[in-house]
Amino acid sequence: MHIAQKFEALLETYRHPDGRRWSGQEIDEATGGVVTRSYITNLRKGRIENPGYAKLAAMAKAMGFAPEVWFDEGLGEGRSIGQAEEISSVAGRLEHVFEVVRNPKTGKPYTNAEVARMTLGDLSEEEVERIRTGALSDPTVGQVAALASVFGVEPSYLLDRGDRRYSTKNWCRHYGMRTCEP
Repeated sequence: MHIAQKFEALLETYRHPDGRRWSGQEIDEATGGVVTRSYITNLRKGRIENPGYAKLAAMAKAMGFAPEVWFDEGLGEGRSIGQAEEISSVAGRLEHVFEVVRNPKTGKPYTNAEVARMTLGDLSEEEVERIRTGALSDPTVGQVAALASVFGVEPSYLLDRGDRRYSTKNWCRHYGMRTCEP
């Protein structure tokens, strides 16, 4: 599904508090200018193919849904947002990102080898495979940051298990780390 179609479905489902569809101006105001009215127009007309995570997250927050909903492939194809699957493990979330984010050169999902190369030595192909399959269920902060960077998502997306204890900052504290630098 094209991002413009997905956005239209989200506008229909997550309406303004007064019941109307959100206007571009209202989203601009609700996001504090992070997402401008003209950006909304271009997104709706299909002129924007790959919006950044910060803009997607700002729109999600303003409209009242989780940013992960943008990545739900079932949206508008027989499944409602409320029926979206809960992905609770790092492996499950990473697999979901592998399914959703496509290699722009091939139009196909990235391979483990491609992702390993894109981490510029931070991860080997074997490590990507182990994290993806869950064989390595507790990857390091550096590994998570490298994967998140490749796919253009926040590291907290891969870590958030529906529990705020697992935001990136608190996850590091939970594991006794002073900083979250990879």
